[in-house]
Amino acid sequence: MALCRKEPNPGDLIEIFRIGYQHWAIYVGNGEVIHLAPPSEYPGAGSSSLFSVLSSRAVVKREPLEDVVGSCDYRINNYLDHKHTPLPVNKILSAAKEKVGVEMEYSVRSRNCEHFVTSLRYGVPFSEQVETVETAAAVTVGLGTLGIIAMSLLKKKSQNQ
Repeated sequence: MALCRKEPNPGDLIEIFRIGYQHWAIYVGNGEVIHLAPPSEYPGAGSSSLFSVLSSRAVVKREPLEDVVGSCDYRINNYLDHKHTPLPVNKILSAAKEKVGVEMEYSVRSRNCEHFVTSLRYGVPFSEQVETVETAAAVTVGLGTLGIIAMSLLKKKSQNQ
């Protein structure tokens, strides 16, 4: 069952909640989306497509929204509208449709499905989930480094006493 009961508009970003990550597509009308998916992903793959993100290649596909969503939840999420002005809908749709069938380089960190659709909508590739993971990793490394330094200083202080 979808989180969103509202009918998407052409050009809307669709966030699909899969186990461990979100898959992204762009709505093009008539119940269809265009999305970047590894070649091994099949319609309705849902959460079973988790391991397909390890692929280094992906294909732009046009498929029914319900097939792409499968049994997962989804919502309309134009989360960058406050930061970037969306391109005109006709340009978004034209650019998306031109890419259907094209095989592209795929990278979870820099060329994933979220980068693909935000680039179409805003002209700027961005992935909030990558930014979140990288920020969390940097904080973890920073805290670990501070912990090591603190332990080293405490050990040195105890040796001096």
